[in-house]
Amino acid sequence: MAKNKKTQTENSVTGFLSSISDETRQNDSFRLAELMQNLTGFEPRMWGASIVGFGSYHYKYDSGHEGDAPLIGFSPRKDAISLYLALNAEQRDELLPKFGKHKTGKGCIYIKKLSDVNADVFKDMIQASVENMKNRYPA
Repeated sequence: MAKNKKTQTENSVTGFLSSISDETRQNDSFRLAELMQNLTGFEPRMWGASIVGFGSYHYKYDSGHEGDAPLIGFSPRKDAISLYLALNAEQRDELLPKFGKHKTGKGCIYIKKLSDVNADVFKDMIQASVENMKNRYPA
């Protein structure tokens, strides 16, 4: 069975975020880390080489594949910041139209910079996502 590539590491979150060359993306990433930590109560941890995650849960698929993943997280990529949030369909329909400038992918929400989004809606999205994951994967 394949090994999960996105496992929690002991790498420094501060070191990773400090290495971001784009100043706006770096500042936004530090602000994101602080916001997510304050809202979740979890310290930021590195998952793989480029994901900053908060909290964790254990999953097991019908296929037998299992592992751990962060409850929520983000990754400052070259073109955008990827937000890893687990909103249900109703929450996505309600919150994303009010969120601000963003794009969506299969499992991510992409933003260019924090100033493009509504901070209050973002906080609601973070809290909803954490609750969803805790309910779906109780400890």
